[in-house]
Amino acid sequence: MQMPYTPIIATLGYVLSPDRTKVLMIHRNARPDDLHLGKYNGLGGKMEPNEDVLACMKREIREEAGVECTSLTLRGTLSWPGFGKQGEDWLGFIFIIDNYTGTPLKKNPEGTLEWVERDRLLDLPLWDGDRLFVPLVFDNDPRIFHGVMPYRDGKMQSWQYSRI
Repeated sequence: MQMPYTPIIATLGYVLSPDRTKVLMIHRNARPDDLHLGKYNGLGGKMEPNEDVLACMKREIREEAGVECTSLTLRGTLSWPGFGKQGEDWLGFIFIIDNYTGTPLKKNPEGTLEWVERDRLLDLPLWDGDRLFVPLVFDNDPRIFHGVMPYRDGKMQSWQYSRI
C-alpha cells in the first residue's frame, strides 16, 4: 500500500537584477552539515502554517536576502518525492521576483549571495534536477509549468512536466 503524499511545502525564488540580466543566487558554503553544501540555489524555504505561498516567498526573500518583494510571478510548481534528507517529499512553488526594494545582503547563515548572469546559471554547480527546470523558469513561455522529479537515495530518478 502506498503512503499518502504529504509533502513539505516550500517556495523557491529567483530575484532578478533591475536590468533583468542577473539573478541573485546563494552559494551554499557556510555550514559543513548542509545537504546543499557547495551548490548554488535560488532563495526560499518551508512554508509556515499561518501563511500562503505568496507570503512564504516574500518572507523567505526578506529573511535570506534582506529585500522586500514588490513584484513577483509564479513560474511553476514542482513535486520532489523522496528529495529530503530522510526521503521526505517536497512540493515547491517557484517564483521570479522582478522588482524589490532595499539592498540585497552579501551573505546569510546559509552562504554567500552572488549576482550571476542569467546565461551563466547552468555553468554553476547546481543540483542535477535544477539544470532541467531552471530553463523553464526563465524562458519566454508565459504558461506556468508543473513538474515532478522523483528522488531516491539523493539521486534524481526521472523528470517530467506539463504546461497548459
